Amino acid sequence: MINKKELTVKDITLISIFVVILFLQEQILSFIPNVSLTFFLLILFSKKLGFYKTFLIILCHTLLDVFLFNNGLYAYMLFMFIGLMFIPLLLNTLFEKVNSPIGLALLSIVFSLLYSWINIIPSVVIYNMNLFDYLLFDIVWELILVASNFVIVLLLYKPISMVFDKILYIKMPK
Repeated sequence: MINKKELTVKDITLISIFVVILFLQEQILSFIPNVSLTFFLLILFSKKLGFYKTFLIILCHTLLDVFLFNNGLYAYMLFMFIGLMFIPLLLNTLFEKVNSPIGLALLSIVFSLLYSWINIIPSVVIYNMNLFDYLLFDIVWELILVASNFVIVLLLYKPISMVFDKILYIKMPK
């Protein structure tokens, strides 16, 4: 196990690749509202890479997403970052012992709702919407996010986790 402050070339390379995968899958799946592999991947990264490396992935992803696609709506950046950081924070503390696909799928519901609810703040402020109207409009999108994340984590966590373990433990030549 390496020191949290010491990143090897392999670590930096893998983090970079995972940021690209996270970003590209969102762009590829963007035609399906509120369906992506983002929460699944962040759950996987949190369980396999730990808090620090997942923090770096989320930081890079958030900056990339906001700077390229949010047309100057930088107010979302902090809330997006906080909403996504609930995943590694909780999975590496309170829910550290949860490793089963069903347990992680149930937690994906919590993460989806936390992310949605934290993003209410900039949405209501920027668009000057009534909170009740926003919640009424957003409920369908939250249900889609919750359901899709639950199913994706339930179906993909175990098989992708095994492949991920093989990738992580590849020995690099010296």
